[in-house]
Amino acid sequence: MAPCRALGTAGTRLTLQPTFSLFTSRKESLTFSNTENTSALVCLNEIHLFGVLLAILGNLVISISLNIQKYSHLQLAHQEHPRPYFKSVLWWGSIVLMAVGETGNFAAYGFAPITLIAPLGCMSVTGSAIISVMFLKENLRASDLLGMTLAFAGTYLLVNFAPNITQDISARTVQYYFVGWQFMTYGILEILIFCILLYFHKRKGIKHIAILLTLVALLASLTVISVKAVSGMITFSVTDKMQLTYPIFYIMFIIMIASCVFQVKLLNQATKLYSTATVVPVNHTFFTISAIIAEIPLKATTTKKILKYWEKNM
Repeated sequence: MAPCRALGTAGTRLTLQPTFSLFTSRKESLTFSNTENTSALVCLNEIHLFGVLLAILGNLVISISLNIQKYSHLQLAHQEHPRPYFKSVLWWGSIVLMAVGETGNFAAYGFAPITLIAPLGCMSVTGSAIISVMFLKENLRASDLLGMTLAFAGTYLLVNFAPNITQDISARTVQYYFVGWQFMTYGILEILIFCILLYFHKRKGIKHIAILLTLVALLASLTVISVKAVSGMITFSVTDKMQLTYPIFYIMFIIMIASCVFQVKLLNQATKLYSTATVVPVNHTFFTISAIIAEIPLKATTTKKILKYWEKNM
């Protein structure tokens, strides 16, 4: 049996390179290597498929929750003495459903890359459009149908042609990302943009859908990074070495919860002011863009790490 050596540093297993035994012919080694690589590829595809199914189900549940949230706002608006939305049982029901859907997305990031999971938010766009027409009696225009078609086309292109690199994420890997200049530059730019938009939203009272959902998207990029880190460290703890003792795990967990809470608050404002047929597609577009941009610094750092490893060991 030809041994394999892992490419990567501590906490990151990227690919397997076959090494040939002195007692095994090159032809036999290549045959074994091809069989082993095929089995590994099939296993990897099955894991990714499981993540995709979790993401699809999670997004469908989220689309239901957003429509229930909109329905609760409509009910409260038609009451003679409207009460605060957070006192509505229906509104809390939508929040619970949203939490369930986001949990599905959370789990999906542990099984598949961000570039594969993030575009699948188009399922929430389609589901929300159908539900809003059937139950909220909102109009479905030809432009909405065209938008859904383009969303599916874009999702297909992203899923099929995006780089499909899977790596195990440990606490040390996350720490390495944090100190990289690529991630720090991205983080500073995101904070600056967020503060500027928040100023216009709070101080100037501008409640345009683009500002609200850009704020949501910027928070979502933090959520995506933290969710990927937390789910990756949990998976690494189960399959390899315990990672839950590292402080970085709890820092990422706090970032994940805080960004999710503020996202829900801003999304609630958006659904209160605009129809779900408008909010969901725009939110999906902004979220997908922010999630993919958020992964670029991580990919750049990973590529740099691989090159350093080769320079050191080859």
